Amino acid sequence: MPNDELMPIGAFARRSGLTSSALRFYADSGLLPPAEVDPVSGYRYYNADQVARATVLRRLRELAMPLATVEAVLGSGADEASRLLDEHVAKIVGDAAAVQQKAAVIKSVLGNVPGLPITAVKGPVLADAVEQVLTATAHEPGIPALAGLRIEACHESVTLTATDRYRLSTRTLVPTEPPRQTWAGTVNGDELRAAVADIRRSPLVRLEAVPHGIWFRVAGREDRHCRLLPEEFPDHRLMLASLGEVTTRATVAKDLLLRALEEHPDERLGLCAADHEVNVVSADDEQPGIPLPATATGRALRIWFELTTLYPAVSTAIGPDVMLDLRGPDQPVTIRSADRGDLTTLAMPVKSGHSA
Repeated sequence: MPNDELMPIGAFARRSGLTSSALRFYADSGLLPPAEVDPVSGYRYYNADQVARATVLRRLRELAMPLATVEAVLGSGADEASRLLDEHVAKIVGDAAAVQQKAAVIKSVLGNVPGLPITAVKGPVLADAVEQVLTATAHEPGIPALAGLRIEACHESVTLTATDRYRLSTRTLVPTEPPRQTWAGTVNGDELRAAVADIRRSPLVRLEAVPHGIWFRVAGREDRHCRLLPEEFPDHRLMLASLGEVTTRATVAKDLLLRALEEHPDERLGLCAADHEVNVVSADDEQPGIPLPATATGRALRIWFELTTLYPAVSTAIGPDVMLDLRGPDQPVTIRSADRGDLTTLAMPVKSGHSA
C-alpha cells in the first residue's frame, strides 16, 4: 500500500486544479504519471512534489497548447520554454486576427448590402503611399486609432494620414477618377499592411466602403478587405492648421543625413541649421558634431529629437534631398522631399538634448 506522503487521485486533483479524468489522461499520455499505482486495486497515488508540474501543465493547457508542445515545454530549460511559449502565443494571436478578418468579410456581405464606391487609384502608387504613411503608426494601449491609417476622399484627391503622437505622416494622391463622394474612415493598419502586396500588383485598385470595413477591389486576383477602426482618429487637421510660421528652412542630402543619424552615438540628438550646413550634434558638448553640407535660410536654430522619431521620418522621405521646415525648438518640424512627391511628415522635438 502507498505510504502516508502520497495523495490519492481525488486529493491530488483538488491540489492541482485538474480533474481526476484529466489526471488519468495525462498519466496515460506520459505527461504526468502517478508516483505509485496499487497493483491490486489500480488506485493511483501522487507525490506532493508533483503538484508544481501538474499546475504548470494545467496552465499550459488553458492556453490551448497542444500536448506535444506541452511536453516540450515541461522538458525544457527556462529559456527554451519561454521561446516555445512565445511561439505558441504568437500563433494564437495570428489565428485570432485571421478569424476576425474572415468574420469581417462575412459581415460585409450579410444582408446583401451593396458597397459604396469611393474612387479608383493606381495600385503601385497606393501601395507605396500606404507603406510610407504606415511608418507613423503605433500600437498604443488605450488608443487603438494610432494603429490605423486614415483615408479621406474628397473633391479630386485621396489623402492618407497616420500618427503615433510623435510623428504625423500624410500623403495626398490624385486618383484615376474623381471620388464619387466624400468619405473618411480609419483602416486597420495591420490588415492594410498585409494587403499591400496584392494592391501593388494590381494596375488599378477600386475602393469600396461597406459597413465596418473597406474593400480594395483588385483585378485578376482576390479582393482584399480591411476592417475600419471605430475609435475616433486624432484631430490631425487642427494640428496642421495650427502650425506656426516657418523660421528656418534647410535642404540636405537624404543619404548623408541618414548616415549621420546612424553614426550618432546617442538616442537623443540635436540638429543645428545655420548658413550652409546642418550639424548633427550631441548633448555632450565635448563630442564633435557631424556637419553636413546644406542650403539653410532664416535664423540659426538648434532643435532636439529622439532618434526613433527623426530617423523614420527622414528615411521615408521621397527623393534624394529632404527639406526641413523649422519653427522653433518646441514646434513640430515638417520633413518632406525637396523636389518631388507630396509625402509630408511632422516630427515632434524634445525639450533639450539633456535628460528630461
